[in-house]
Amino acid sequence: MRTTKTLAPLALAPILALALAACQDRTDDAEDPQSASTSEADAAEEDEEEPAPVSILRPDIEPPELPDLPEVPLEPLDLTIGFPEGGMELDEEAKATLEQVLESEQVATGAPIVLRSHTDSEGSDTGNMRASEKRGELVKAWLVENGIAADRIRVIPFGEQNPVAPNALPDGSPNEAGRARNRRVEVAVVPVPEETVPDDPADASAEDAD
Repeated sequence: MRTTKTLAPLALAPILALALAACQDRTDDAEDPQSASTSEADAAEEDEEEPAPVSILRPDIEPPELPDLPEVPLEPLDLTIGFPEGGMELDEEAKATLEQVLESEQVATGAPIVLRSHTDSEGSDTGNMRASEKRGELVKAWLVENGIAADRIRVIPFGEQNPVAPNALPDGSPNEAGRARNRRVEVAVVPVPEETVPDDPADASAEDAD
């Protein structure tokens, strides 16, 4: 029995030694903040040493200039001046439409203005041709009075030739609504595209000679 009691403390001695060693290691780690800060400093230095990204664009080279896009040509202007009541006077609606003509981009380009004048089918062919011409000249006079050069305006009378609505009903009676639509002057302004002018007229003459 005495031998067993003596061996027990001896067997526990290595276990106690290992426990004390582990405690000592934890104490050393806790008491050494310098090593932790040194690691953080090393990591920061590594980040600072990484080169910054370099742009592949050279500052001495300017980006190429994009070519100018061609201008979109203006669409032709087509408006109708009505004479629903007949006669040779412009009503307020007709004048408002003519104001639109004056303010249009097409007229501002200096393009020619064509007036196609029409009548209904009442009366003779000769009388209707004369009436349509007078209505066209009436519209032209209004435009000239409001600043349009007379040589830009052309009047083409059609008389009753080109109706936009039936002049008579199926039973042969007059179609008053249709006739009112047919008494009209059509205004057409077609912008002319700008022609390319050579820088040196002499060069152009030489090319024509070749």
